[in-house]
Amino acid sequence: MADPAASGSGARRRGTALWAVTLCLLPLGLLAAAAWFGQYVRPGADDWCFLPVTRDGGVGDMVRKFYLRDNGRVANALLVGLYARFGVAGHQWFALVSALVMLGVLWTVTALALRRAALTTPRGIPLLVASMLTAVFLFATPNTYKTFYWPASSVSHTLAPVLACAAAIPLLLARTDQGRTAALIAALPAGCFLGTLSEQASIVGLGVLFCAFVLSPAILAEHRRAYARRWCLTGIAGIGIGTLVLLASPGARRRRTRYGADASMFSPDALTGSLRGFAHIVLTLLTTWQYLGAVAAGLLLGLLCRRGTGRPASIVLTHRRLLATAGVVTFLVSGYLCTVIAYPFFGPGVASASRAWNDYLLLYTVLLVGAGALLGRTLRLRAGPVGAARVTGAAVCAVCCLAFAVSLGRLAQDMSARAQAWDRQDRWLRAQAAHGALSLPYKPVSVSGMREPFSEHGSWPAACVANYYQVDRITHATRLP
Repeated sequence: MADPAASGSGARRRGTALWAVTLCLLPLGLLAAAAWFGQYVRPGADDWCFLPVTRDGGVGDMVRKFYLRDNGRVANALLVGLYARFGVAGHQWFALVSALVMLGVLWTVTALALRRAALTTPRGIPLLVASMLTAVFLFATPNTYKTFYWPASSVSHTLAPVLACAAAIPLLLARTDQGRTAALIAALPAGCFLGTLSEQASIVGLGVLFCAFVLSPAILAEHRRAYARRWCLTGIAGIGIGTLVLLASPGARRRRTRYGADASMFSPDALTGSLRGFAHIVLTLLTTWQYLGAVAAGLLLGLLCRRGTGRPASIVLTHRRLLATAGVVTFLVSGYLCTVIAYPFFGPGVASASRAWNDYLLLYTVLLVGAGALLGRTLRLRAGPVGAARVTGAAVCAVCCLAFAVSLGRLAQDMSARAQAWDRQDRWLRAQAAHGALSLPYKPVSVSGMREPFSEHGSWPAACVANYYQVDRITHATRLP
């Protein structure tokens, strides 16, 4: 005869899983809509200069351009070349591809991390956490267009920290000696790739790895410490090698010389200005209520996760205060250092360059999920209002998704209007160039503060626009043709 208690418990688990999957539809639908709106993306700013390079010389020329002339970011150039070689279509598909990559990586890391922490959850909860984390990361930012839709910015500051998370997947999967060896070997090239992808993401990666290295004796069993520390050191070495390659490149030297970064980066005025800028950024983050979506997702995770039967207590649970403190310190230190290296290029307006925040915003969002999870577990262990907390967490997730949907809808309207104007002008410019015109008028068509030639930012990149249409020069037009 079936045990009524067991049957009831199974029914509750199935009901919770169904509820979690249903709630997942909100952030997943939001991400699907955002990816669909990618069809309205058109080249702008740096894209004008990337497209002719890949058209004429392929991805190899893009890598040479970055290494020798622009900034030394070899891995960055590789990713830029991969989408730019498809022209306008590459820009339109970028949102869908990057959304799938980010969601897939964060979902995988969440599920594997929970398993490694000896925690079990109802089906659907890891996907809910990952999808809300992705949505908050992409849409709570002050400028979603530059964060998500502008490929040049996304590769450098949005995808970079997510790809850094992907480097941990082999470690989380490793169960045998061969698996651990493979994860250790993979950490070196992964670090090198990150080091030549983004300076800011490298700083955050180094901070996280150093923190894990220092804390490993306190939070890991003795038989796991040596391997964990070797993995951290290998990742640090990889990032160090990649960063040295980047910093020593002709492109990076030219960029630092152009902005005077070598002389000014660590001057007292720059350090003070960076501190003021970072304080403004932190204040903005703390007062942006949409980040509560990450806390709510973590709250639901904490309320619903359980320790595996017969398994030892999770390090996340036994050392939660230490891990929380270390996470906050790592965020503050790495965020400030990212601001320091960005200050020579943005000056006192460094706090307004919100796309450059994303390198450490992913860590911030993950910490918010962790804070919510600890709150949820505390409520459950103290027999608090668990039912009310679950309803509250679900409601906050829904409200945040609704707010994101409203702002995303407005952005989609602006993007659609720009796409229509851009396409109309593009057809006319191509037709005139085909008839032998050497000088053509061009009207700037911008969205979300994107730089265009003949704007308040000056004439850059007018020469790149002329090269794209294969004419000698373009001039400023006040209306569309």
